Amino acid sequence: MAVRIDRVRLPNGAEATREVVGHVDAVTIVPIDEDGNVVLVRQYRHPLGMDLMELPAGGIEDGEEPLEAAQRELREETGMAAGKLVALGGFYSAPGFLTEYLHLFLATDLTESPLAPDPDEFVEVVRIPLAELQAMIGRGEVQDSKTIAGVAMALGPEHGSG
Repeated sequence: MAVRIDRVRLPNGAEATREVVGHVDAVTIVPIDEDGNVVLVRQYRHPLGMDLMELPAGGIEDGEEPLEAAQRELREETGMAAGKLVALGGFYSAPGFLTEYLHLFLATDLTESPLAPDPDEFVEVVRIPLAELQAMIGRGEVQDSKTIAGVAMALGPEHGSG
């Protein structure tokens, strides 16, 4: 991660400052089990001072392809591997100040295959029926942007639900 403050010239000729956080690209996974549950993780987010319910996600390591990172992060955070991983596209997580691009994957045919989590990672795995997760998003109970975007993209017309 690298933080900088840039001086920029606006279209009207005025100058302004822009804070920029350079961050490695990452992956987000929408794991759906054989019962139609979405597998999420609940974890404490220090900047917010609270737990959030989120899709599994994490940074892409040097030399790693997004598909490899998605499988690794899924195993580290949920203890499951995907028999089928489908790329759904991607998006910038917070383009107003952050360079991070998130590659999104749909994961199905899940089997137990745990990897040790990162030493600073403490997550609780939660399974929620897809319809209930959609309702929770609608009620504002899920507030993580990558989870909201990931579920919306996974339910798009090309994936059979829209």
